Amino acid sequence: MKDLKKEDLDQEVFDLYDDYAHSRIERREFVNKLSKFAVGGLTVSAIMGFLMPNYAKTSRFSAADPRLVEEIITYDSPKGAGKMKALLVRPKEVKGKMPGIVVVHENRGLNPYIEDTARQAALDGFIALAPDALSPMGGYPGTDDEGRTMQRKRDREDMLQDFIAGFETLKAHENCTGKVGVVGFCFGGWVSNMMAVRVPDLSAAVPFYGGQPSAEETAKIQAPLMLHFAELDKRVNEGWPDYEEALKANNKTYTAYMYPEVNHGFHNHSTPRYDEAAAKLAWGRTIDFFKEKLS
Repeated sequence: MKDLKKEDLDQEVFDLYDDYAHSRIERREFVNKLSKFAVGGLTVSAIMGFLMPNYAKTSRFSAADPRLVEEIITYDSPKGAGKMKALLVRPKEVKGKMPGIVVVHENRGLNPYIEDTARQAALDGFIALAPDALSPMGGYPGTDDEGRTMQRKRDREDMLQDFIAGFETLKAHENCTGKVGVVGFCFGGWVSNMMAVRVPDLSAAVPFYGGQPSAEETAKIQAPLMLHFAELDKRVNEGWPDYEEALKANNKTYTAYMYPEVNHGFHNHSTPRYDEAAAKLAWGRTIDFFKEKLS
């Protein structure tokens, strides 16, 4: 059988994967629904193998990258988990203080994709902190399926407090200027939106396809926003019109981009939902935005 490409699969397959990845259907139902696409020598196991993240082949940076200085730190989160672990990474060549970015993972803990993203942020000139919401359970377990199961056991408000505590930790770090923004993906996009609501001194927030705050919460936002959406992501996008209306009604500073013909998760280079052109464009816009707002 020839190697699969995302163009070989119906959009419904990606919609099913989104349902599975966000726990709206269980694995058995996911497998059963995929069976109708197993035609012409294509098997369910082949489709599933193609859809799942492949970190071994897609990781871009290592912990030993000579351009970076990184460590795993522990910080206090008194309103959340109590103690949290996070990847802290900065560019080796930059001396002195630099602006900070909190990098917030999806609904499965601090996996290699998010570690890569934090390292990329450091290479772009920032000190980056990527907390692991699974810290009180021992941390990211090594697979996304297990990570999702673990993260569902944690309280969402507690996890939000963990990332807010991460912001405070990064802001006070000796290598940070005190100007800190947040970028997050999926669950992390919701966290980014909510940190803009809850943290008055947040300098900027960039949610990628994240859930939206209520109109009442939106009124409290002070940080400038850059929002990235995927055109095919009907689940998240259905909340955008009301959110935009609230942003406009409250005279909030925001820029929103809708990337055509791409799926939820288009920035994640470890799965076939990845779209290189859209991901590079969105990340370039994100870094330019942070350079402007965190200066």
